Amino acid sequence: MRITVFRRLMADEFGSGRAETLSRDHVFGELGGRTVEQALDAGTSAKDVWRAVCDAFEVPPERR
Repeated sequence: MRITVFRRLMADEFGSGRAETLSRDHVFGELGGRTVEQALDAGTSAKDVWRAVCDAFEVPPERR
């Protein structure tokens, strides 16, 4: 998954403002105690980050 696709999915699911805040400030246990931005910067694939976000916020399967 490309980062641009990931960003679009985040904005579609959470709204652009909340998506930015979640990416920057929310720490995810599934990402090793990192934020979305930290995980992506560390080389975690956008697909794995999206899965972690979906799990944490119980995004329905049809939108994953």
